[in-house]
Amino acid sequence: MLRVSSIIDGKTKSNLKRLAELMEKEKIIRLPEWLKPKIRGLGRLHEMKKKLRGYGLHTVCESAKCPNIAECFSRPTVTVMIMGNQCTRACTFCAVSKEAVEPLDPDEPRRVARMARELGLKHLVITSVTRDDLSDGGVRHFLKCIEAVKIQSPAMTIEILTPDFKGDESCLALLADSPIDVFNHNVETVPRLYESVRPQADFQRSCKVLKYMSDNGGAKIVKSGFMVGLGETETEITQLQKTLFDNGVQALTIGQYMRPSLKNRPVFRYVHPEEFEDYRQAALKIGFKFVASAPLVRSSYMADKLIS
Repeated sequence: MLRVSSIIDGKTKSNLKRLAELMEKEKIIRLPEWLKPKIRGLGRLHEMKKKLRGYGLHTVCESAKCPNIAECFSRPTVTVMIMGNQCTRACTFCAVSKEAVEPLDPDEPRRVARMARELGLKHLVITSVTRDDLSDGGVRHFLKCIEAVKIQSPAMTIEILTPDFKGDESCLALLADSPIDVFNHNVETVPRLYESVRPQADFQRSCKVLKYMSDNGGAKIVKSGFMVGLGETETEITQLQKTLFDNGVQALTIGQYMRPSLKNRPVFRYVHPEEFEDYRQAALKIGFKFVASAPLVRSSYMADKLIS
């Protein structure tokens, strides 16, 4: 593939034309000002990265290239990603590696709990890659991490952001009995786009997961989220909000899709902040208790605020 850097070195009309052709081919849209996060607290960011690597842990903040990493790493909360850094699914929006997965690390729950206690966290978000290679989808590894954290830090609140476990209710039942405060499972996009955005997932299956945890789970809050800018319509967004609410979702996050690399799905459009506020107001009107809707909102952004 032709690199942009190889084009823009020259200032000739020919090079500018080739740059325009490349941008059209790759559907590169200039990033608007409101999507350029102001990076503050770099010292704290590097310090936190160093500490987390010392525990041998991954964070979704780094693996998914979250734009809010500097801000979130300055708060008393972390989103740790368990079960490795490789995923068994190939969602076209995601930056997480699709290389061959590795065996589960039996020592990981202990390290997660130690990290949470030693960093003095008040709230911990535990998420994971999707592990369709495991018979239980990794649910028992989730439970081991939750148990280890609660043993060392009984007062710490926990949110889990999980895959769909292929809709297996025996897996969901185990999570329903666990001492979590927030259960989160993202639908990511509108049903029509699943085939191209999440080809190995199923929208109705995700809704069933949310409904099951709403009806049977011990979590205080059931949460979900989706991105915009993938090609969805306004009508589809409205219907998606209603569907999530009808399936027991109480907290909702809505953010802008930002292409992690040229290997990922192109951005269809960048949504203006005023539209995000419209989405927020519409969701509150439907009945959601909590809605975070803004261009740089991500699923775990300010997660501790939800239960404070």
